[in-house]
Amino acid sequence: MNTKLWTVDKQDPIKYSYPQIKEASDLLIEGEVVAFPTETVYGLGANALSDQAVLKIFEAKGRPSDNPLIVHISKKEQLTVLVDNLNETARKLMDAFWPGPLTLVLPKKEGVSQYVTAGLDTIAVRMPDHPVAQALMEISGLPLAAPSANLSGKPSPTTAMHVEEDLIHKISGIVDGGATGVGLESTVVDCTADVPLILRPGGVTKEQLEEVVGDVEVDPALIHQEEQHKPKSPGMKYTHYAPVAPVYLIDGSKEFLQRTISVSLSEGKKVGLLATEETISAMNTTGITAIACGTKTDLSTVATQLYDALRAFNATDVDIIYSEVYPEQGVGVAIMNRLEKAAGHRIIKE
Repeated sequence: MNTKLWTVDKQDPIKYSYPQIKEASDLLIEGEVVAFPTETVYGLGANALSDQAVLKIFEAKGRPSDNPLIVHISKKEQLTVLVDNLNETARKLMDAFWPGPLTLVLPKKEGVSQYVTAGLDTIAVRMPDHPVAQALMEISGLPLAAPSANLSGKPSPTTAMHVEEDLIHKISGIVDGGATGVGLESTVVDCTADVPLILRPGGVTKEQLEEVVGDVEVDPALIHQEEQHKPKSPGMKYTHYAPVAPVYLIDGSKEFLQRTISVSLSEGKKVGLLATEETISAMNTTGITAIACGTKTDLSTVATQLYDALRAFNATDVDIIYSEVYPEQGVGVAIMNRLEKAAGHRIIKE
């Protein structure tokens, strides 16, 4: 398959007249699959109302069909063809965080593709805060089912180059709108529960949600590192975000991390280290491949750089990757969720 590549400038005020956006939108209308940037990661978009188009997403990604997809919209009016009813909690969260990195799980309307919802009676919907994504949906007039634009199980893409690495010749087009901002996928909240329930942590924190709607609970599966038999949200089942070399999380002091690395080096292993700039500067990194990922003083920088750093190890010859852990507060909850998935929950404690 020939994959068309378009480059657009998200800062350009005339984005709605881009011939590139029009061409990409025409392909979506024709039932093709096109990758595009959002403020979180790059999405792999297809017409959410077409079974045939949605099936092409699963084929391109190699994604299990029991994993639901998030539907992206550009205006609330599009909910009328997707959602059966909205409760007050959902309305408050939409008003506070849309457009933005928040996905809401809502009762689905009859007629929504079973492939989008994985056969569930709920649908996951969000409104991305990215001008390119919004322009594609406005010009095409379509709600777009759009998981991350990567091969299933691999680190999510935060640049168009990442999408090319995984999906060139597997999809019809890639819209290059530059690097994404948040770097981690959206927070997913189940609004059909009695109390709003976080199914996947992301760019909107639990604390921010509670400022708007009061009590918010976290799915027990996240706390106990369980995989859902029939997940309501992406990211609740299967190993995700993993580079080629196995990842191990090191829960302990810098000295313990240094000793762990030394043992692997003595065994003849080629070692990779994923850590903040402060940690790497404080350690002896002779003989290892160390990739810095943000700073301890601002965990949002870790979130933004995490997937790019994980992917960068694929261009090296490391046998094993050690990563430090992060405080599970604010965006740190989402960072640790992704790292635990990337590591297959392999944690070495001091």
